[in-house]
Amino acid sequence: MKILVLNIDRDDDLGRKAKIESPIIGREENLKAAEKLALVDPEDSDVNSLFAAISLYDQLRNSGKNVEIATLCGDIAVGVKSDQRIADQLDYVLEKTKANEVILVTDGAEDEYILPIVESRARIRSIRRVTVKQSRAVEDTYYRIVKMMEDEKVRKQFLLPIALVLIVWSVFALLNMTHAGFSAIVLTLGAYLLIRAMKWERGVALVWEELKSGFLTGKISIYTTGIAVLIFVASALYAYNQTTLPSSPATPTAWHFFVVFTKNIIWGIVGAGLLVVFGRAIDTKVRNRNPWKYWLAPFSLLSFGFIGNGVLEILYQILYGPSANPFYILRNSPSSLTDLIIGILIAIAGVVSYHYVKEVFMVEIEEKAIEGS
Repeated sequence: MKILVLNIDRDDDLGRKAKIESPIIGREENLKAAEKLALVDPEDSDVNSLFAAISLYDQLRNSGKNVEIATLCGDIAVGVKSDQRIADQLDYVLEKTKANEVILVTDGAEDEYILPIVESRARIRSIRRVTVKQSRAVEDTYYRIVKMMEDEKVRKQFLLPIALVLIVWSVFALLNMTHAGFSAIVLTLGAYLLIRAMKWERGVALVWEELKSGFLTGKISIYTTGIAVLIFVASALYAYNQTTLPSSPATPTAWHFFVVFTKNIIWGIVGAGLLVVFGRAIDTKVRNRNPWKYWLAPFSLLSFGFIGNGVLEILYQILYGPSANPFYILRNSPSSLTDLIIGILIAIAGVVSYHYVKEVFMVEIEEKAIEGS
C-alpha cells in the first residue's frame, strides 16, 4: 500500500508568484518549490503548507512507510476552471505514483472545497490543515464571507440595500442636499423593506422586465404609462395644495383632508388610467391580439370619476354647507346630481356595449383563431 502526501494550492500561488509548473512530484522538487516561494513571498500560507507536507513525508518515510509527496496547483480563477485543473493533475499523479491512499495537506478552509474531487479518486487517510495560528479565525471568516457572497440570494439580500443607500446618498450629496438625502435614504430603505415584507419582489421584477422589453420593442404603453405617472403625481401635488389653502380650517380634520384631497385628485386618476388603457390597447392591437378586452375599462374609469366627484361634492357640502341633509344638498346642488346621473348612465352604456362587443367581435376573433388552427 502506497501513501501519497498531497498538498493543494487551489489558487495557484506557486505558478503565479514562483513560476513553478505543477504537478510537483517528489521531495526534492517540493523542497525547491517551497524555498523559491518563500523567497518570493515569505508571508504566503502556501509556504507553511509545503514545508508541513515535506515534514510529514519525512516522518512517514522514517517510520518505514511507502510514501510519495506531490503538490497540485489550480488556477487564480478559483472555481470550475481551478478544480478541473486539479482533477486532471490528480489523475496523472495517482497513475504515476500508484498511490492507494492520500493524506491531504491544506493551508486553510478554501482548499477543502476540493475534498470531493480527491475522495472520488482515492481513499483519504487523513487531513492536515496548516494555518498560521494568529490568522486562522480571520482566514476562515474571510472565506466564509466570500463563499456567501457567491450566492445570488445573499447578494440581493445584503448588497442591494447597501448599494441603494450609497447611490441615493451620493446623488443628494452631489446636489448639495444632504439633509434631504437622509430622508430619501430612509424612504428608500422603507420601500425596500416593505417590498420584502409583503413579498412583492416577483411583481417588481415583472414590472422591471416589462419596462425593459417595452423600451427595446417600442411599446406605446411604456410612454403612456410614464405620462400617466406624471399626471398622477401632478394631481396629487395639486390636491395636497388645495387641502392647505388659507380658506381651509386652521386644524383640518382627517375627513376634511380625505374629502378635499380625493375630490381634487380623482380626475387625475381617471386621466392617468385612460392613458394607461389607451397605450395597452394599442400595443395589444399591434401584436394582433384581442384589444376588445379593454373596452369596459374607459367606461368604468369615467363612471368612477363622475360618481366619485358627485359623492365627494355631497360629502363636502355635508361638512361645510348650510345643511347636512343629503336631499337638501341634491336639490340645491344640481351639479352633484348631474355627475351621479352621468356616471350611472356611462356605467350602463359600458355594460351594454361590452356585451354587444363580446358577442360580435370576440366571437369573430375566436372563429378566426379556429380557422387558423
